[in-house]
Amino acid sequence: MAQHQKFTHDWWKNERSRYRLYTSFLVRAEASRGDPGAVARRMPFLDEIPDLDVPLETDRLSQSLIKLLKTPPKAEADATHLALAILHRITYLLTWNCTHLANPVLQKELIEYCQYHHLHVPVICTPELLLSVP
Repeated sequence: MAQHQKFTHDWWKNERSRYRLYTSFLVRAEASRGDPGAVARRMPFLDEIPDLDVPLETDRLSQSLIKLLKTPPKAEADATHLALAILHRITYLLTWNCTHLANPVLQKELIEYCQYHHLHVPVICTPELLLSVP
């Protein structure tokens, strides 16, 4: 986890200016949980980033993704993150969730689903992978 935190810190410090960033109510909710000191350090980073709106189709797509990816109840918010990225045509969905999001087996299923339904497919990756982009 410490290595993930270092990669994330490095990405925010050195790479974020290369991208147009968006966040959501889900990211804000996740970032506001945990150690109060860590929360106080995280939240200012989100202040300057615009929130994605929540289109009407979000819930329907989320529910389809939950079924497709066999997402357990504790990770259903991940399907909503993904639905928002698809509907807003976000290029990169940055995450450390390698179980339910940045997972090559699930991404294959997602690509096929999105192609079949003529939907955008975001690149789901970790900050570490975007640090290595030249």
